[in-house]
Amino acid sequence: MIRRTCLHSAHQSAGARLVPFAGYEMPVQYTSIMAEAKAVRDSVGMFDVSHMARLEFTGSGVEPMLERTTTNDVSAIPADGGQYSLLPNERGGCIDDIIVYRLPDRFYLVVNASNHEKDLGWLNSHKSPGVSIRDETDDTAMIAVQGPDSEAVLSKLAGGRSLSEVPTFGVLTDSFAGVTARAARSGYTGEDGFELICAAEGGEQLWDALLEVGVTPCGLGSRDTLRVEAGFPLYGHELSDDLSPIAAGLGWVISKTKTFIGSGPINEAREHGTLTRLVGIKLDSKRLTTPGMRVLVNGEEAGQVTSGIISPTFDTALALAFIKREISLGTRCEVETRGKPEGGTIVGKRFYKRVKD
Repeated sequence: MIRRTCLHSAHQSAGARLVPFAGYEMPVQYTSIMAEAKAVRDSVGMFDVSHMARLEFTGSGVEPMLERTTTNDVSAIPADGGQYSLLPNERGGCIDDIIVYRLPDRFYLVVNASNHEKDLGWLNSHKSPGVSIRDETDDTAMIAVQGPDSEAVLSKLAGGRSLSEVPTFGVLTDSFAGVTARAARSGYTGEDGFELICAAEGGEQLWDALLEVGVTPCGLGSRDTLRVEAGFPLYGHELSDDLSPIAAGLGWVISKTKTFIGSGPINEAREHGTLTRLVGIKLDSKRLTTPGMRVLVNGEEAGQVTSGIISPTFDTALALAFIKREISLGTRCEVETRGKPEGGTIVGKRFYKRVKD
């Protein structure tokens, strides 16, 4: 049975094109993917990400449990702060990528919609005595406000209170247009922005208030375009249960000092390297590449595409791909695109990096 977020009627009213995604009917676009992506890069846009699962952890044993089941150092998370992390399996693969927040009396995890039940089952199976896990997904809405104007817009809705003091992954709870929401300075676009979590019954009021101050509604199509430009991985594309996150370049979110589930094989991959590594490919044309297309170097197969987009920022096609680790950045390549080789250059996976003020 297809599910709908609490903002479904708002999407219908705005004329969104709705498609099935991760068990939900979600907006893929309102106007065009390119226009929505440009709105986020140039000003501010918003996404309904209420389909992403939100899990609350309470009890005295939560922190040791999360240290054991996640890769990053939970002890390093400040009060009212968060961190990007991974859920590893025993083989050193990746069950999911997640965000962990430390709130005054609990921890809070945001996980991918497609892995909701899998992640919840895994965490429950590794739950420490005295730990309680509550699934808040259906009881809350989550709206990502992204772009260089996001801070100014949200400060306006908060009655003029400045959000400038909120650090990256910092969390602030306040009233926005009369709706109490937890605002975390995070996102999936490569831009500055906040992800707002509020009670489900306040979601549409908050969405409408954002519309009224000129925030552009954006669908999942532009969100995917923006995350590829920023070089962010997506589970099922650049992350999987059978692939070491070291190959995806995520060693920076993996502790070198603690023991966790799968730390043995992950540390071995870190020490000895992996057969492939994640890179970017900047194509010479606007011909879209899709997952599974072969990457050729000097006529020989060197890897496969995992994600591909037409980039409005760079006005060409871009791709993420796993290639043999010995191949250097700057190497010319071809991608077999529906039977026709398209030329390109292997580059770093982060095509876009915003300039901070």
